[in-house]
Amino acid sequence: MPAGFDKAAHALIPIRLEVIEGLVFISFAERPLALERARKAIAQACGPYGWAAAKVAHRQTWPIEANWKLAVENYLECYHCTPAHPEYSKLHALEQPLDQIAGLNAAMEARSRALGIDVPPADCWVGSRTGEEAVFSFRYALYDGVKTGSRDGKPVAPLMGKFTDYDGGVTSTHLGPASFFIAYADHGVLYRFMPRTAVSCRMEVVWLVEGGARQGVDYDLEALTWLWKVTSEADKEITENNQKGVNSRFYRPGPYAPVEPNAIRYIRWYLDEIA
Repeated sequence: MPAGFDKAAHALIPIRLEVIEGLVFISFAERPLALERARKAIAQACGPYGWAAAKVAHRQTWPIEANWKLAVENYLECYHCTPAHPEYSKLHALEQPLDQIAGLNAAMEARSRALGIDVPPADCWVGSRTGEEAVFSFRYALYDGVKTGSRDGKPVAPLMGKFTDYDGGVTSTHLGPASFFIAYADHGVLYRFMPRTAVSCRMEVVWLVEGGARQGVDYDLEALTWLWKVTSEADKEITENNQKGVNSRFYRPGPYAPVEPNAIRYIRWYLDEIA
């Protein structure tokens, strides 16, 4: 170009990028939502598990022939867990309503405190009018004797972060419209739902382990990924069947059950956002 050409006026468009506890977040928005609340919530939820020093053990993507919101709604409630996910339900107390597992959750928190681990919940599920990204995290117990999310509830990888033993708990985090993080004492699982068309999306699942863990030595990949693979396959079928029902000319929306509070809140939030 000739002398005097303004490179800055014709440069690549910058995008915002932030790394929080090893998770990389990017935004294409001209005015990205702030991540101050999200940074604190993620640090509290994932920091004790050492995610900043974790590594990706495996990732897999499933195409889903359904609208992305149906996939997210399915993920937001465990109303369907007992009949649809027997593998998950025999390990995770979340298959029951939260008020019925208060005792199990209290025992889990006591074990965590005994290990010197504090993972406070975070409820910052706010609208974009606040200028902040929405984030929500909570903890729940595994059943007695279950150490982690695996085929038999037994350990599948080295302990992560500050954990010197298993506390029998799970930390779950929901960030923004379509990202979810699950933290066990010995591994992590990330879910990402990506819209494709009005009736199709993709579901990506990523498994994390301690940064120095060696496949085939410190963990077996099939054992590590088994539970959330079989659960994801079932969720894919559920969601696609749901879409078939929505496509029917006889379809009429119905009310949510009271045991689906997260799904109810999410849809109210989404409708407010698009309004």
